[in-house]
Amino acid sequence: MTDPRHVDRPSEITAEPRRVRSFVLRQGRITPAQEQAFDSHWSRFGIDFADRPLDLQTLFPRPAPVVLEIGFGNGAQLLHAAINEPGRNFIGIEVHRPGVGRLMNGLAEAAIDNVRVARHDAVEVLQRMIGKDALDEVRIYFPDPWPKKRHHKRRLIQPDFIDSLAARVRPGGLLHLATDWADYAAHMLAVVDASDAWRNRAGLGAYSAAPPWRINTHFEKRGLRLGHGVWDLVHERT
Repeated sequence: MTDPRHVDRPSEITAEPRRVRSFVLRQGRITPAQEQAFDSHWSRFGIDFADRPLDLQTLFPRPAPVVLEIGFGNGAQLLHAAINEPGRNFIGIEVHRPGVGRLMNGLAEAAIDNVRVARHDAVEVLQRMIGKDALDEVRIYFPDPWPKKRHHKRRLIQPDFIDSLAARVRPGGLLHLATDWADYAAHMLAVVDASDAWRNRAGLGAYSAAPPWRINTHFEKRGLRLGHGVWDLVHERT
């Protein structure tokens, strides 16, 4: 099976400068069932990386608003959303193989067909495979906070990334962020509020109550055990 991380690169003369990535690929332990999911279910649920826009009309069995979840972890939130929001189509992006395998097994067991998953760098998928105004909502829950100051440049939520999202979310669409790190929450709020492309639904400089579509995730529970708060941000595309 072809590793979905592999793509043909241009020659060294034309190659783009190396970008600072917001993630470290820590594979961890993968169970035999999670590994088997790639043989059994990737052809049904998987999206292979390609340098061309996805055809969302043919990607799913029927047309519907499209929600993108970036960094879905073990897939619990995305599986919950797919079951409880059947009138929507979902694209999930996650680089860690065990979580992708776990989600695909869950989708198959629940007979869900409104989810597709990509195992690749979310920034590259967004820039190369998602067209203008193609998305109705983007959800990013508990991204790596990179708490050390020298690592802040690795944080996913940066002005350029927020602008890239805005180009791909239709006017009126939503951006929902959540984190359990106070410093990252303040950073997120400042970055998104500073963009003219997004309107804070709670008011400038304010956080939102957790919307009903977000469940209490593994990462949230861990944060609460450590004494962290949890902050939600909901912005609307202008």
